[in-house]
Amino acid sequence: MRNKLLSAIALGVLLAGCECSPESMEAGSAPVPGSADDFKANVKDRVFFAFNKHNVSAESDRVLEAQAAWFKTYPNTSATVEGHADARGTREYNLALGKRRAHAAMHGLVKHGVEKKRLKTISYGKDKPFVADAQTEDAHAQNRVAVTVVN
Repeated sequence: MRNKLLSAIALGVLLAGCECSPESMEAGSAPVPGSADDFKANVKDRVFFAFNKHNVSAESDRVLEAQAAWFKTYPNTSATVEGHADARGTREYNLALGKRRAHAAMHGLVKHGVEKKRLKTISYGKDKPFVADAQTEDAHAQNRVAVTVVN
């Protein structure tokens, strides 16, 4: 009888030790493979551009190659490539520049083996900055970007 009582107490202590709140489990757990969170956690989601440019640099091409490898691993995923610009220039000019940047990044993904039908593009120009009050060149540079967003 004593062994059964000790076993029951030990089991209770063990189960109590394993009890976690849903919030703590989410915070400490890894993202679901193939999810948008997995992509953001394990692959750089952004490629950056020089001022007034939309050509993909060698460094950005390596990022796109890594993104493409992730998309090949998860063939049922799709994405939207967002094009952005810094605050300088007109809204119309920056929308067109953001579009060229998004298309350049999309074509880089296609070049590295992602099917074009899995990708779409959108331009936000200067309307959706990452650094809202960009006053320095470094802050402006953070807004000259194409972001791959897994749908």
